[in-house]
Amino acid sequence: MKYYLAPMEGITGYIYRNTYKKFFDNIDKYFAPFIVTNKTRSLKSKELRDVLPENNKGMNIVPQILTSDAEGFITTSKKLQQLGYNEVNLNLGCPAGTVVSKNKGSGFLAKREELDMFLDEIFKIDDMKISIKTRIGKDSPEEFYELIKIYNKYPLEELIIHPRIQKDFYGNKPNLNVFKDALSLSINPVCYNGDIFTIDDHSKIMKKFPKVKTVMLGRGIIANPGLMNEIKNNINIDKKVLKEFHDEILYKYIALFDEDRNAIFRMKELWGYMIYMFSDNKKYAKKIKKSQNLDEYKEAVLSLFMEQEIINGAGLFNNQY
Repeated sequence: MKYYLAPMEGITGYIYRNTYKKFFDNIDKYFAPFIVTNKTRSLKSKELRDVLPENNKGMNIVPQILTSDAEGFITTSKKLQQLGYNEVNLNLGCPAGTVVSKNKGSGFLAKREELDMFLDEIFKIDDMKISIKTRIGKDSPEEFYELIKIYNKYPLEELIIHPRIQKDFYGNKPNLNVFKDALSLSINPVCYNGDIFTIDDHSKIMKKFPKVKTVMLGRGIIANPGLMNEIKNNINIDKKVLKEFHDEILYKYIALFDEDRNAIFRMKELWGYMIYMFSDNKKYAKKIKKSQNLDEYKEAVLSLFMEQEIINGAGLFNNQY
Protein backbone atom coordinates (compact mmCIF):
# COMPACT_ATOMS: atom_id res chain seq x y z
CA MET A 1 0.00 0.00 0.00
CA LYS A 2 1.05 3.54 -0.74
CA TYR A 3 -0.29 6.59 1.09
CA TYR A 4 -0.44 10.18 -0.14
CA LEU A 5 -0.99 13.48 1.67
CA ALA A 6 -3.66 15.54 -0.09
CA PRO A 7 -3.00 19.17 -0.98
CA MET A 8 -4.88 21.56 1.30
CA GLU A 9 -4.54 25.27 0.55
CA GLY A 10 -3.14 27.28 3.44
CA ILE A 11 -2.36 24.17 5.49
CA THR A 12 -0.14 21.58 3.80
CA GLY A 13 2.57 23.94 2.58
CA TYR A 14 6.25 23.10 2.90
CA ILE A 15 6.44 24.03 6.58
CA TYR A 16 3.71 21.55 7.47
CA ARG A 17 5.14 18.89 5.13
CA ASN A 18 8.67 19.16 6.50
CA THR A 19 7.49 19.04 10.09
CA TYR A 20 5.21 16.09 9.36
CA LYS A 21 8.08 14.21 7.73
CA LYS A 22 10.39 14.93 10.68
CA PHE A 23 7.93 13.63 13.27
CA PHE A 24 6.12 10.86 11.39
CA ASP A 25 7.78 10.13 8.01
CA ASN A 26 5.13 7.67 6.79
CA ILE A 27 3.85 9.26 3.57
CA ASP A 28 4.92 7.99 0.14
CA LYS A 29 3.94 11.07 -1.87
CA TYR A 30 3.12 14.63 -0.85
CA PHE A 31 0.91 16.75 -3.13
CA ALA A 32 1.64 20.47 -2.83
CA PRO A 33 -1.32 22.90 -2.70
CA PHE A 34 -2.42 24.12 -6.11
CA ILE A 35 -0.61 26.67 -8.24
CA VAL A 36 -2.98 28.93 -10.18
CA THR A 37 -1.78 29.81 -13.68
CA ASN A 38 -1.87 33.50 -14.55
CA LYS A 39 -1.39 35.81 -17.54
CA THR A 40 2.24 36.55 -16.64
CA ARG A 41 3.01 32.79 -16.87
CA SER A 42 5.25 33.13 -13.81
CA LEU A 43 4.97 31.54 -10.39
CA LYS A 44 4.02 33.85 -7.54
CA SER A 45 6.74 34.13 -4.90
CA LYS A 46 4.61 32.20 -2.38
CA GLU A 47 3.97 29.40 -4.90
CA LEU A 48 7.62 29.24 -5.90
CA ARG A 49 8.79 29.13 -2.28
CA ASP A 50 6.48 26.18 -1.62
CA VAL A 51 7.95 24.04 -4.39
CA LEU A 52 11.63 25.07 -4.26
CA PRO A 53 13.74 21.90 -3.99
CA GLU A 54 15.63 23.30 -1.00
CA ASN A 55 12.33 23.57 0.89
CA ASN A 56 11.36 19.97 0.12
CA LYS A 57 14.48 17.89 0.70
CA GLY A 58 14.03 14.14 0.95
CA MET A 59 10.33 14.24 0.06
CA ASN A 60 8.51 12.88 -2.96
CA ILE A 61 6.62 16.04 -3.96
CA VAL A 62 4.02 16.47 -6.71
CA PRO A 63 3.01 20.08 -7.45
CA GLN A 64 -0.67 20.58 -8.29
CA ILE A 65 -1.93 22.99 -10.95
CA LEU A 66 -5.37 24.62 -11.02
CA THR A 67 -6.37 25.93 -14.44
CA SER A 68 -8.57 25.47 -17.51
CA ASP A 69 -5.95 27.07 -19.76
CA ALA A 70 -3.84 24.46 -21.57
CA GLU A 71 -1.10 26.92 -22.49
CA GLY A 72 -0.86 28.07 -18.87
CA PHE A 73 -0.69 24.47 -17.66
CA ILE A 74 2.10 23.63 -20.13
CA THR A 75 4.13 26.75 -19.28
CA THR A 76 3.80 26.13 -15.53
CA SER A 77 4.69 22.45 -15.96
CA LYS A 78 7.86 23.40 -17.83
CA LYS A 79 8.86 25.82 -15.07
CA LEU A 80 8.33 23.04 -12.52
CA GLN A 81 10.30 20.68 -14.75
CA GLN A 82 13.23 23.12 -14.59
CA LEU A 83 13.06 22.84 -10.79
CA GLY A 84 13.48 19.08 -11.07
CA TYR A 85 9.90 17.84 -10.98
CA ASN A 86 8.86 14.97 -13.26
CA GLU A 87 5.18 14.82 -12.27
CA VAL A 88 2.40 17.39 -11.93
CA ASN A 89 -1.17 16.94 -10.82
CA LEU A 90 -4.23 18.57 -12.41
CA ASN A 91 -6.83 19.80 -9.91
CA LEU A 92 -10.32 18.81 -11.11
CA GLY A 93 -11.68 18.51 -7.59
CA CYS A 94 -11.73 21.90 -5.84
CA PRO A 95 -15.42 22.64 -5.04
CA ALA A 96 -15.02 26.31 -4.01
CA GLY A 97 -17.54 28.61 -5.66
CA THR A 98 -14.92 31.17 -6.72
CA VAL A 99 -13.01 28.41 -8.51
CA VAL A 100 -16.03 26.65 -10.04
CA SER A 101 -17.45 29.92 -11.43
CA LYS A 102 -14.31 30.21 -13.59
CA ASN A 103 -14.75 26.63 -14.89
CA LYS A 104 -11.73 25.47 -12.93
CA GLY A 105 -11.40 22.67 -10.40
CA SER A 106 -14.57 20.60 -10.27
CA GLY A 107 -16.29 23.31 -12.34
CA PHE A 108 -14.27 22.12 -15.34
CA LEU A 109 -16.05 18.74 -15.11
CA ALA A 110 -19.23 20.30 -16.52
CA LYS A 111 -17.37 21.37 -19.68
CA ARG A 112 -16.52 17.93 -21.01
CA GLU A 113 -15.77 18.91 -24.60
CA GLU A 114 -13.42 21.68 -23.46
CA LEU A 115 -11.87 19.35 -20.88
CA ASP A 116 -11.15 16.76 -23.57
CA MET A 117 -9.49 19.38 -25.78
CA PHE A 118 -7.50 20.67 -22.79
CA LEU A 119 -6.21 17.18 -21.95
CA ASP A 120 -5.35 16.54 -25.58
CA GLU A 121 -3.10 19.62 -25.51
CA ILE A 122 -1.37 19.08 -22.17
CA PHE A 123 -0.54 15.44 -22.86
CA LYS A 124 1.74 16.62 -25.64
CA ILE A 125 4.28 17.66 -22.98
CA ASP A 126 7.47 15.60 -23.13
CA ASP A 127 9.05 13.88 -20.12
CA MET A 128 6.36 14.94 -17.65
CA LYS A 129 4.01 12.59 -15.85
CA ILE A 130 0.49 13.97 -15.37
CA SER A 131 -1.92 12.72 -12.74
CA ILE A 132 -5.46 13.96 -12.16
CA LYS A 133 -7.33 14.53 -8.90
CA THR A 134 -11.03 14.57 -9.69
CA ARG A 135 -14.50 14.52 -8.28
CA ILE A 136 -17.09 12.32 -9.97
CA GLY A 137 -19.06 15.21 -11.44
CA LYS A 138 -20.30 18.72 -10.91
CA ASP A 139 -24.05 18.28 -10.49
CA SER A 140 -24.68 14.53 -10.72
CA PRO A 141 -22.76 11.29 -10.04
CA GLU A 142 -23.89 10.01 -13.46
CA GLU A 143 -21.53 12.53 -15.07
CA PHE A 144 -18.64 10.29 -14.11
CA TYR A 145 -19.50 7.68 -16.73
CA GLU A 146 -18.86 10.26 -19.47
CA LEU A 147 -15.80 11.68 -17.69
CA ILE A 148 -14.10 8.29 -17.43
CA LYS A 149 -14.37 7.90 -21.21
CA ILE A 150 -12.36 11.11 -21.53
CA TYR A 151 -9.79 10.14 -18.88
CA ASN A 152 -9.27 6.76 -20.54
CA LYS A 153 -8.09 8.47 -23.73
CA TYR A 154 -4.94 9.70 -21.98
CA PRO A 155 -1.94 8.01 -20.28
CA LEU A 156 -2.48 9.30 -16.75
CA GLU A 157 0.15 8.60 -14.14
CA GLU A 158 -2.86 7.91 -11.93
CA LEU A 159 -6.45 9.00 -11.40
CA ILE A 160 -7.12 10.14 -7.83
CA ILE A 161 -10.86 10.00 -7.22
CA HIS A 162 -12.76 11.80 -4.48
CA PRO A 163 -16.19 10.21 -5.03
CA ARG A 164 -18.33 13.26 -4.37
CA ILE A 165 -19.84 15.79 -6.78
CA GLN A 166 -18.97 19.48 -6.59
CA LYS A 167 -22.32 20.37 -5.03
CA ASP A 168 -21.61 18.03 -2.11
CA PHE A 169 -18.57 20.05 -1.04
CA TYR A 170 -17.63 17.81 1.91
CA GLY A 171 -21.19 16.90 2.89
CA ASN A 172 -23.09 13.69 2.22
CA LYS A 173 -21.09 10.47 2.01
CA PRO A 174 -18.57 9.47 -0.67
CA ASN A 175 -20.35 7.61 -3.47
CA LEU A 176 -18.72 4.20 -3.17
CA ASN A 177 -20.91 2.68 -5.88
CA VAL A 178 -19.47 5.06 -8.47
CA PHE A 179 -15.97 4.48 -7.11
CA LYS A 180 -16.47 0.73 -7.49
CA ASP A 181 -17.39 1.28 -11.14
CA ALA A 182 -14.36 3.55 -11.56
CA LEU A 183 -12.04 0.73 -10.51
CA SER A 184 -13.37 -1.52 -13.26
CA LEU A 185 -13.77 1.19 -15.92
CA SER A 186 -10.48 3.06 -15.60
CA ILE A 187 -7.57 1.89 -17.74
CA ASN A 188 -5.28 4.08 -15.60
CA PRO A 189 -4.23 3.35 -12.00
CA VAL A 190 -6.83 4.57 -9.48
CA CYS A 191 -6.22 6.09 -6.04
CA TYR A 192 -9.00 6.45 -3.43
CA ASN A 193 -9.52 9.74 -1.58
CA GLY A 194 -12.25 10.74 0.86
CA ASP A 195 -13.42 10.56 4.49
CA ILE A 196 -10.73 8.42 6.11
CA PHE A 197 -10.60 9.77 9.65
CA THR A 198 -10.07 6.60 11.71
CA ILE A 199 -8.57 3.10 11.48
CA ASP A 200 -12.12 1.82 11.07
CA ASP A 201 -12.74 4.14 8.09
CA HIS A 202 -9.56 2.85 6.46
CA SER A 203 -10.41 -0.80 7.17
CA LYS A 204 -13.86 -0.45 5.61
CA ILE A 205 -12.42 0.98 2.40
CA MET A 206 -9.74 -1.71 2.21
CA LYS A 207 -12.29 -4.46 2.84
CA LYS A 208 -14.69 -3.09 0.24
CA PHE A 209 -11.98 -2.41 -2.35
CA PRO A 210 -9.15 -4.93 -1.84
CA LYS A 211 -7.66 -4.04 -5.23
CA VAL A 212 -6.96 -0.45 -4.15
CA LYS A 213 -3.22 -0.02 -3.63
CA THR A 214 -3.01 3.76 -3.15
CA VAL A 215 -4.94 5.97 -0.76
CA MET A 216 -4.83 9.75 -0.37
CA LEU A 217 -5.66 11.27 3.01
CA GLY A 218 -6.19 14.96 3.70
CA ARG A 219 -8.50 16.19 6.42
CA GLY A 220 -8.04 12.93 8.36
CA ILE A 221 -4.29 13.47 8.77
CA ILE A 222 -4.66 17.20 9.48
CA ALA A 223 -7.22 16.39 12.19
CA ASN A 224 -5.03 13.62 13.59
CA PRO A 225 -1.35 13.71 12.53
CA GLY A 226 -0.93 10.31 14.16
CA LEU A 227 -3.55 8.65 11.96
CA MET A 228 -1.08 6.95 9.61
CA ASN A 229 0.77 5.44 12.57
CA GLU A 230 -2.53 4.12 13.86
CA ILE A 231 -3.33 2.60 10.46
CA LYS A 232 0.12 1.09 9.90
CA ASN A 233 1.18 0.15 13.44
CA ASN A 234 -1.94 0.46 15.61
CA ILE A 235 -0.13 3.03 17.76
CA ASN A 236 -1.99 6.14 18.96
CA ILE A 237 -0.27 9.52 19.00
CA ASP A 238 1.33 10.64 22.24
CA LYS A 239 0.21 14.03 23.58
CA LYS A 240 3.83 15.09 24.15
CA VAL A 241 4.71 14.32 20.51
CA LEU A 242 1.65 16.24 19.28
CA LYS A 243 2.66 19.27 21.37
CA GLU A 244 6.21 19.17 19.99
CA PHE A 245 4.82 18.82 16.46
CA HIS A 246 2.53 21.82 17.04
CA ASP A 247 5.31 23.95 18.54
CA GLU A 248 7.69 23.32 15.66
CA ILE A 249 5.09 24.36 13.08
CA LEU A 250 4.24 27.48 15.11
CA TYR A 251 7.84 28.68 15.42
CA LYS A 252 8.60 27.93 11.76
CA TYR A 253 5.62 30.11 10.79
CA ILE A 254 6.81 32.88 13.11
CA ALA A 255 10.24 32.74 11.47
CA LEU A 256 8.73 32.71 7.97
CA PHE A 257 6.40 35.67 8.49
CA ASP A 258 8.74 37.53 10.86
CA GLU A 259 5.76 38.47 13.01
CA ASP A 260 3.17 36.70 15.11
CA ARG A 261 -0.17 37.66 13.60
CA ASN A 262 0.03 35.64 10.36
CA ALA A 263 1.61 32.72 12.18
CA ILE A 264 -1.26 32.60 14.67
CA PHE A 265 -3.78 32.84 11.83
CA ARG A 266 -2.20 29.80 10.16
CA MET A 267 -2.24 27.86 13.42
CA LYS A 268 -5.91 28.68 13.97
CA GLU A 269 -6.65 27.13 10.56
CA LEU A 270 -4.89 23.99 11.73
CA TRP A 271 -6.86 23.94 14.98
CA GLY A 272 -10.07 23.98 12.94
CA TYR A 273 -9.21 20.32 12.35
CA MET A 274 -6.98 19.20 15.27
CA ILE A 275 -9.26 20.44 18.05
CA TYR A 276 -11.50 17.37 17.61
CA MET A 277 -8.70 15.13 18.86
CA PHE A 278 -9.29 16.41 22.36
CA SER A 279 -11.98 15.63 24.92
CA ASP A 280 -14.30 18.47 26.01
CA ASN A 281 -12.75 20.79 23.43
CA LYS A 282 -15.37 23.51 22.84
CA LYS A 283 -14.27 26.15 25.34
CA TYR A 284 -10.63 25.69 24.34
CA ALA A 285 -11.51 26.05 20.67
CA LYS A 286 -13.16 29.39 21.49
CA LYS A 287 -10.18 30.51 23.54
CA ILE A 288 -7.75 29.66 20.72
CA LYS A 289 -9.97 31.36 18.16
CA LYS A 290 -10.26 34.55 20.24
CA SER A 291 -6.53 34.84 21.01
CA GLN A 292 -5.12 38.11 19.67
CA ASN A 293 -1.40 37.75 20.34
CA LEU A 294 1.22 35.06 20.81
CA ASP A 295 1.00 34.99 24.61
CA GLU A 296 -2.78 34.53 24.55
CA TYR A 297 -2.50 31.88 21.86
CA LYS A 298 0.20 29.89 23.70
CA GLU A 299 -1.74 30.08 26.97
CA ALA A 300 -4.91 28.75 25.28
CA VAL A 301 -3.05 25.88 23.64
CA LEU A 302 -1.10 24.99 26.78
CA SER A 303 -4.28 24.82 28.86
CA LEU A 304 -5.84 22.50 26.29
CA PHE A 305 -2.86 20.13 26.38
CA MET A 306 -2.64 20.20 30.18
CA GLU A 307 -6.33 19.87 31.00
CA GLN A 308 -7.70 17.58 28.26
CA GLU A 309 -6.81 14.19 26.83
CA ILE A 310 -6.55 12.93 23.28
CA ILE A 311 -9.55 10.80 22.43
CA ASN A 312 -9.28 7.61 20.42
CA GLY A 313 -8.64 8.89 16.90
CA ALA A 314 -10.18 12.03 15.42
CA GLY A 315 -13.42 10.45 14.27
CA LEU A 316 -15.50 13.13 15.92
CA PHE A 317 -14.16 15.58 13.34
CA ASN A 318 -16.10 13.75 10.65
CA ASN A 319 -19.34 14.42 12.48
CA GLN A 320 -18.78 18.16 12.27
CA TYR A 321 -18.83 18.31 8.45
